[in-house]
Amino acid sequence: MVAEARERIMIDATTNPAEKTGHSATAGPEKLRERKPCSYVLMTAAHNEEADIERTIKSVLSQTLLPKRWLIVSDNSTDRTDEIVQGYADRNTFIRFLRVTRPAGRNFASKVVALRTGEHFLKDVLYDFIGNMDGDLSVSPTYFEDLMRQFDLNPRLGLAGGFVYEEKDGQFRSRVVNSVQSVAHAAQLVRRECYEEFGGYAVLQYGGEDWHAQTSARMKGWEAESIPELKIFHHRPTGGGSGQFRSLFRLGKLDYSFGTYPIFEFIKCALRLPHKPFLIGAFVRMAGFAHSYVRRDPFLISAELVSYLRKEQKERMLPFFRAPASRSKAQPAAENRSLR
Repeated sequence: MVAEARERIMIDATTNPAEKTGHSATAGPEKLRERKPCSYVLMTAAHNEEADIERTIKSVLSQTLLPKRWLIVSDNSTDRTDEIVQGYADRNTFIRFLRVTRPAGRNFASKVVALRTGEHFLKDVLYDFIGNMDGDLSVSPTYFEDLMRQFDLNPRLGLAGGFVYEEKDGQFRSRVVNSVQSVAHAAQLVRRECYEEFGGYAVLQYGGEDWHAQTSARMKGWEAESIPELKIFHHRPTGGGSGQFRSLFRLGKLDYSFGTYPIFEFIKCALRLPHKPFLIGAFVRMAGFAHSYVRRDPFLISAELVSYLRKEQKERMLPFFRAPASRSKAQPAAENRSLR
C-alpha cells in the first residue's frame, strides 16, 4: 500500500504543446541546425554542502547554455549552505532557493521529498528537459549543451547523463561501476515527455530514484544511456556522508526493495569482490540484501516494475550460465552491461 502511494506521487509539470507531436524520426544535420535551442530546468537538493555547493553553482553558471530555472532546495541544512545559495539566488534570477525542515538525521527519501516540496517553482516555465544536479559536483562548461545534443541525435532517448569521476591518489578517475546502461542521478537530464510518463523521481526509503527512473523509462519504451565522454566530477566520495559500510548495507536493502533476484544479487556482489573495500564490501552489501530477504520486507516499487526489472535481470544473467566457449564470445558485450 505504501509502495503504491509512493508510485502515485508526481511532479505536476505544466503541459508543453511542443511535446504533443510524440516520438519523431531521427533528424538530419540540416534539421538539427534549423531547430530552435532546447531548454532545460534543474533541481538540486543540498544537505550540509557548504564545502562543495559553491563549486557546483559556479559550474552551472559557467554553462554555455544556462537552465531556464534552477531550483535549489536546502534539505534541513545546519551549516552555511543556505547562506551560500541565497547569495547566488539574489544575484541570478533563474535560481530559486527554498529551505525545508525535517527531523534531524540522514534520510535517503528526503532528497526527493525536498525537491517535490519546491516543484511549484517550475510550473510557470516552458522547458524540454528536466534534470538533477547534485550539490557536490562540477562539470565542463558545455556539459548540458552536449548532453542535450545526444537527445537530438536519438529521439527515443528519454534519460541520459555522463560518467562519474572521483578523486583517487590525487587525480579524478572513472568509477568502477560506471556503465553505458546505468545512468547516475548525479547530473542527468530527462526528456519532459518521458519524465511525465513515468511520474517523476520516486520517493524511496533507501534511495535509488535514478535506478527507478531509468528502469521506468525503459519499461515505457524509452532508452536510457550514460555518455562516457561527458564527465561528472564528484567531490565527496560516495558513502562519505553516512559511512562506507553503512552505505553498502543500505545498497543491499535497496537492491532487495526493487525485487532483485537473489541469484542476481549474489553474482553482482561476487563480481565486486576485487573492488575496495576488498571482499568485505561485497559481503556487507549481500548482508543488507539478506537482512531484508529473511525479514520478508515488502518491495517498494510497483509489481509491474518488479516484473520488468526481473525480466532484464534474467537477460543479463544469461552469459554467466552459458557454456565456456559461448561465454567467452559473449564476454565483451556482457562487460558493458551493468549488474546494478
